[in-house]
Amino acid sequence: MEDERPDVLTIGQLAHCTGLSVRTLRFWSDEGAVPPVARSASGYRLYDAESVARVELVRTLRELGLGLDDVCRVLSGRTTVAEVADAHVAALDAQIRSLKVSRAVLSTVSKRGSTAEETALMNRLARLSAAERKQIIDEFKEEVFGCLDVDPRLRDRLRTFSIELPDDPTPEQVDAWIELAELVRDPGFRARMRTMLELSTPVPGQSRAPGASIWWARQVVQTVVKVRERGIAPEGPAAAEVLAELFGDADRAAVLLCLEAGIEAGAERYRRLVARVRGQYSSPDASEELEWLARALRATDQA
Repeated sequence: MEDERPDVLTIGQLAHCTGLSVRTLRFWSDEGAVPPVARSASGYRLYDAESVARVELVRTLRELGLGLDDVCRVLSGRTTVAEVADAHVAALDAQIRSLKVSRAVLSTVSKRGSTAEETALMNRLARLSAAERKQIIDEFKEEVFGCLDVDPRLRDRLRTFSIELPDDPTPEQVDAWIELAELVRDPGFRARMRTMLELSTPVPGQSRAPGASIWWARQVVQTVVKVRERGIAPEGPAAAEVLAELFGDADRAAVLLCLEAGIEAGAERYRRLVARVRGQYSSPDASEELEWLARALRATDQA
C-alpha cells in the first residue's frame, strides 16, 4: 500500500515532524500552499521530505505576515520572495506609523484622563493628512500674522515659517502635534498671540518695538536665570539694576504690556510645542523667569 511506503508521510506524521497541527496543514494543503505529493489507496494525503521543507518555508513567510495568496504566488514562481517582501515592508511601515500614532494618542489620553469625546478629537487631529495639518497651521498664521502692520518682508517670513510633522514622527512629536493643534485652533489663543505680536513687532518706519526686547530673546531669559540663582527678589533694588541693564531707556510700561500679553497667550508653551513637533532642541521652559521679569517690571512701575 502507498501509505505504507517509508519515503512518504501521512498528514499526521507531517504534523509531528513540523510541530504544526493537522488542521493547519490541511488548510494550507486545501489552499495549494502544501499540496500532497500523492494519495494513498484510501484517499489520504501523502507527503515527502520536500514537503517538510515546503512547510517550513510557508511557516516562515506566514510568520513574516504574508497571506496565503502571496505565499502560493511565491511557491508557484509567479513572483519572488524579494518582490513580495518589498511590498510588505511598505505595508509594515504604514502599519508601524499607524501604531505609533495610536500609542501616542492613548498615552496622551492616559496622562490627561481624557473623556471619550476628547479622545475622539485627539485621534482625529493625530490622523490628519499632511495637507489637513498644513491647513490648520496656515489658518492660524493668516489670522495671527496676516493683517499685522509690518514690513512685507517680515510678514512673508512669518507666513512661511513651517510647522510640519514628519512622515514618520516619534510618539513625542505626535503628542506635541495634538496639543499644538488644539492650541492654535483656539480663537482665544489666536487673539492673545495677535495682541502680543502687535506689541512686539516693529511697524514700518519703526526700527524696534518696545516689546521686542522680550519675546524670543533668549539672552533676556538667560540673564534672569542667573539673577534668580543669586536669590535676587523681583521687588528689590538689585532687580531694578537688572532691568536697567536689560532694557536701558526703553518704555518699561510697553515692555511690561507685551510681556503680560505673551504670558497670558501662552507664548512660551507655543514655542516649546513647535520645537517638539519639528523634532528640534527646545530650550528649557522659561515661564518662571518671565513671571519674575513681569513682577520686577510691575515693581519699578509702582515705585
